[in-house]
Amino acid sequence: MLAAFVLLNGLLLLPALALPGPAPWLALEALIIWWLLHQLPNQRDRLAMLFSGIYALMVWLIAADALVRQSLGRGLNLYLEVSLLDAAWHLLRTNLGIPGAVLVVVALILTAALVAWVFRRLGLHLARTLPLRGRALGLSATALLTLAILTPWVGSPALAFVANQGSLIKHTHQATSAFRAGLEQQPTASRQPRALPGLANTDVVLAFVESYGISGLTDERYRPVLGPRLATLAEQLDSAGLTVATGRLKAPIQGGQSWLGHLSVLSGQWINTQIAYEALLSSNYATLIDDFRVTGHQTMAVMPAITREWPEGQLFGYHRIYDQDALGYQGPAFNWVTMPDQYTWHRFEQLRQATPSPVFAELALISSHAPWVPILPVLDDWDSIGDGQIFQQWEGAGEAPASLWRDPERVREHYIQAIDYALAVAGDYAARYLTDGSLLFILGDHQPAPLITGDDASRDVIIHVISRNPTLVKPFLNGDLPGFRPGTLPDEHTDGAPMSRFRAFLLAQFGEPSRPLMQVKK
Repeated sequence: MLAAFVLLNGLLLLPALALPGPAPWLALEALIIWWLLHQLPNQRDRLAMLFSGIYALMVWLIAADALVRQSLGRGLNLYLEVSLLDAAWHLLRTNLGIPGAVLVVVALILTAALVAWVFRRLGLHLARTLPLRGRALGLSATALLTLAILTPWVGSPALAFVANQGSLIKHTHQATSAFRAGLEQQPTASRQPRALPGLANTDVVLAFVESYGISGLTDERYRPVLGPRLATLAEQLDSAGLTVATGRLKAPIQGGQSWLGHLSVLSGQWINTQIAYEALLSSNYATLIDDFRVTGHQTMAVMPAITREWPEGQLFGYHRIYDQDALGYQGPAFNWVTMPDQYTWHRFEQLRQATPSPVFAELALISSHAPWVPILPVLDDWDSIGDGQIFQQWEGAGEAPASLWRDPERVREHYIQAIDYALAVAGDYAARYLTDGSLLFILGDHQPAPLITGDDASRDVIIHVISRNPTLVKPFLNGDLPGFRPGTLPDEHTDGAPMSRFRAFLLAQFGEPSRPLMQVKK
């Protein structure tokens, strides 16, 4: 009898895991459920079924909160998560296959059903075996309510969890409305594209490296791999006659939703939610894509991870979009990674050379995307890459993600090896193909998940600025963007500027003298 109450109380304390502060020892919800089931015997079965269903749903939400914290570095926010369900299913399906993904969903449903059954049985058992009558019940309730007010050891975590989600939904809705209003209220001129005459005859490449964050240098688990790679990169670029400067930028997200970081860089606005992303795209607000278009560039997006319809791509206004199909890759996929970075760089160079006008290109490189298996070698002979069939020899290489991810330490080892591969390929491309009229940015889209970085890690990413023309790199060393230094190592002791400052910086350094770019406050 006492054990049953302790177990019911323990179940109702679980929501405290998703809340800040210390967890109480006694959940008032346990007393409330016990009292209702005891006082309403004719409705006991229905109430028990209702409470167990609600609790099963709450267990799902608590599990979702833990998953979001480990993958995105923030707590659950139902207002935001609804829009990510499709992306989550796609990630699950591409890493585990459809049978594995379906099995995970079925397991979640069965777990919820089991939890609901246990919860219902406990409630009914207590109501029948531990009755309180009259004054004893009133005194017990009064005593517990008094304790709840006077001590942190008694609380109502389930109700607090619901209230917290309600508060988050309200706050996020208000912030989004304010962001939309801010976009609409900006002067028309500040929303228009602005030419960049200082880059008028320059191919500009913005290459996002998946999960390339500052923790690769500041975390001693990863520095022994990334440090030597960056030293090799510096020597390689110097031998090729290239100038490089390196700094940091602060990303609005961690662990996922790369597109929010991309748009923050492109737009000059801080885009930290899917709703803000959609609001900006629907606002006709100018981005770097528009700026380079009016400068005379052919604009292109190279997006190997886009495997389905991408209506947002049309809103960006690129002249050309190269998704998985359009890139013509004939080799195998490697779990979530549709094609290796080396093929993406190879195909982009073919497209760049076939374009007579200067090019502005955004590349979204994905070999360093989870699950970080297998790690491919870098091919010395780029001419042998062709349509990618050469990568058939590595089809099925490496262990299954489900096996690797049982060991977090080995996952971390694979992560930094994937970053090492991505930078080795990018450096090889730069040394081989950058011309006198090229400016290449290699930057992270966000830090990896807290599983890799640990909690409370910086959200800064590393950015390399590379060109054969030193005058194109020099503005990045004038101090307007903090933390930049010559070479391939950023200033590890200076926090990076927000990604949303990047567009304004380019306009100030390479654009026409004009009004400053304003940011919408959220």
